[in-house]
Amino acid sequence: MDYPGNLFVVAAPSGAGKSSLVKALQELDSGVHPSVSHTTRAPRGQEKHGREYFFVSPQEFDQMIAHDAFVEWAHVHGQRYGTSKKAIEERIAGGNDVILEIDWQGALQIRRTFANAVLIFILPPSWEELRSRLQRRGEDSPEVIELRLQNAAEEMAQAKEFDFVIINELFERALFDLKAIVHAQRLKFSSQRRARASTFQALGL
Repeated sequence: MDYPGNLFVVAAPSGAGKSSLVKALQELDSGVHPSVSHTTRAPRGQEKHGREYFFVSPQEFDQMIAHDAFVEWAHVHGQRYGTSKKAIEERIAGGNDVILEIDWQGALQIRRTFANAVLIFILPPSWEELRSRLQRRGEDSPEVIELRLQNAAEEMAQAKEFDFVIINELFERALFDLKAIVHAQRLKFSSQRRARASTFQALGL
C-alpha cells in the first residue's frame, strides 16, 4: 500500500550512536515522529514505559506474537524486540513521517511489509572507537561489551542491504547526513505526489 507518510528505518551496531542521532533529528525536525517498540528487557537509566520502549514481560510478548501484532520482532543480545504494525500504519497513513530504530534483521523484515521504507545504516569510524564508546557508556559489563563487539561484526556486514550508510565519526556531520536523507526522501517524485496530491492534481500530474 502507498502511504502518504514516509517510514525511515535506522539500524546500527550497539555504540555506533544511532539513538543519539535519531533523538537529535527529532529535536530539529518536528515532522519526524518516533515509533516505540516493545521489548522484554528491563528499562535502563531514565527510560520510561511508552517513551523509549513498551517494556513487557516475555509472556505478554508471546501473546502479541500469537495475535500477529508485530510487523517484525527479533532476538537481540538475549532479549526480544518487536514493532507494532498497527502503530506504524496509523501514523504514516495519516501523512506523518515515522522513524524507527531497530536491528538489521528487523529492518529487512520491515521492508517486506512496507516496500517504500527507507533503510539507513549507521557505522562507527573504527573498531577502536566503537569499543571506546561502549566503555564510556558505563552501562555494560566487560563481558557484555565483548558480546556486543562480536555481534557488531555480523551486524555491520548487513550494511550493504540498506539504502543509505552514514559513518558517525563526527556527530554534527552524521546528523547533517541523516537530515539530508530525510529531506531528499520528501522531495522524491513519489513522496511529493503522495504528500501534495492536490497540487499534483491541479497541475495535471
